[in-house]
Amino acid sequence: MQDLKVTLVQTDTLWQNPKRNRDMLSRTIDKLNDPTDLVVLPEMFSTGFTIDSVANAESMDGDSIKWMHETASKYDVVISGSLIIKEQERYYNRFIWMPPDGKYISYDKRHLFRMANEHEHYVAGRKRVVVTLNGWRISPMVCYDLRFPVWCRNNNDDDDYYDVLIFVANWPAKRRYAWQTLLKARAIENLCYVVGVNRVGRDENNLDYAGDSVAINFLGEVLATCENETRLTTVNFNYEQLKNYRHDFPAHKDADQFTLRGKIVVGSYDVVLFA
Repeated sequence: MQDLKVTLVQTDTLWQNPKRNRDMLSRTIDKLNDPTDLVVLPEMFSTGFTIDSVANAESMDGDSIKWMHETASKYDVVISGSLIIKEQERYYNRFIWMPPDGKYISYDKRHLFRMANEHEHYVAGRKRVVVTLNGWRISPMVCYDLRFPVWCRNNNDDDDYYDVLIFVANWPAKRRYAWQTLLKARAIENLCYVVGVNRVGRDENNLDYAGDSVAINFLGEVLATCENETRLTTVNFNYEQLKNYRHDFPAHKDADQFTLRGKIVVGSYDVVLFA
């Protein structure tokens, strides 16, 4: 299987200004010189992290979705990141996977950040999602999901296993140690590559963001980082190295089987699979 080329886009985000943010991202992506398969943008890349869902929501045929399709088509890549979406009078922090043909796939953030009252303004997702790209299996997550290893757990012998775990975020600098540590933990425990894309700058709530966007291998080793500045970084993931490590160190075969209290059962999620 060919290498997977992933581009991390780390930028500042203008507060609740979708058009200017899209324009800024267009200029940033236009500077991309390296060939790539997948471009990953931060959480709520058009607005910054806001609980004002009513004023900032777009529809699934809105301007930001159209921009993602146009950009994916222009550069012949998958564009991904999360947006505030209104659907049937409900609001979601929704990760969008937009390929060049426009046949998008979405994942709604499962764990809503109660310390900012996100759970009072958005509806939590109920489904994990696995998508495929050039034979690679990829599972997207959003920000606070990172703190919940059961939800992120890789079921390597089941249909919903993945090779790459993606987190898009608006993760404040004051909790950067948790961001850096948990991304490595998710890579090690799930025998997978991990991508974490965060923003930089300061928002209208006076929260500072350190960036620290990163790509990590299955050993927990950092392959690439954007540190704390606006930057594009492209990394190659090698499937043979991943496959060989899983063969030589099959820790997943000793994983405990257990269930969550509630409707979701670990190992048999209501998973949406796309070929």
